[in-house]
Amino acid sequence: MKEFLSLPLDASSNGFLVDEMIILLHWLVAFLFVVWGVYFVYVLFRFRASSNPKADYVGVKTHASSYLEIAVALIEGVLLVGFAIPVWSGVVSAFPDEKDAVVVHVVGEQFAWNVHYPGADGKFGRRDIALITAENPLGLDRDDQDGKDDITTINQLSLPVDRDILVYLTSKDVIHSFGIPLLRVKQDVIPGQRIPVWFRATMTNDQVRERLVHRVPLPIGSPPPPMLLTMLSADNYVDADGAVILSKGDPITEEAVAQLTAAGTNEILATADTPMEIACAQLCGLGHYRMRGTVTILSPDAYQAWLDEEASYLE
Repeated sequence: MKEFLSLPLDASSNGFLVDEMIILLHWLVAFLFVVWGVYFVYVLFRFRASSNPKADYVGVKTHASSYLEIAVALIEGVLLVGFAIPVWSGVVSAFPDEKDAVVVHVVGEQFAWNVHYPGADGKFGRRDIALITAENPLGLDRDDQDGKDDITTINQLSLPVDRDILVYLTSKDVIHSFGIPLLRVKQDVIPGQRIPVWFRATMTNDQVRERLVHRVPLPIGSPPPPMLLTMLSADNYVDADGAVILSKGDPITEEAVAQLTAAGTNEILATADTPMEIACAQLCGLGHYRMRGTVTILSPDAYQAWLDEEASYLE
């Protein structure tokens, strides 16, 4: 059923619970669609004008429709009380302890996601609206002792795999919606409020790329689609003389596509360079389409190396 619904890859520890809810709701809607569709066709035939030349103003005298409505309401109640609320209370709202989690602040604005990491001291520096500039969109006070080693990024969220991630969300202007489809995360971001959301990624970006390989027919558009930038083939792609045109991990360029087409290659295996993205699921203005960020899930060692690299820039 999951494959039939074309649900995206689940790369989170609690994503299967969200998928179960989606599948159950689709079963309910499919059942209602078939039942009411059949009933509609029956009514069109049963009460056609040729068989009922005179209108009946009394109507239906049985309570069958009422019983059906009560049954549907009971099913919806079971889905809400038996599935949705337990998922919410046991998973969504059961926030991990900050001492055991990676804590990140994300501030939305038209049209970007500003990410704030604590430095090596584990403390977030002070942010002040009076300090907000084009170069300092978070208004981070670098004179604050706790903020001297803080790391900030724009539209780039880097996180470790197999760790509880606790993200505090807020907005500088209008309502946004923080969504990471592959991690089954979606939370409205409201100005003036700090809203927590948590998740645990179970795959690194490299593992996700391995799972999201596409067969791309050649020739492809010029330039290649931005979502298909990295090759992930088991074998090298070579020309007639055996010279390697593309190998695993190489970017797809216009020149490479032309060489492959000339060599008689009809399709290639490719995957997205940045398979996870932060999408704003709330229409937040005319530039809404530009409010996209990328999520990079790294191994613990790679994540620490990334932190060290970002910290070196502060020096």
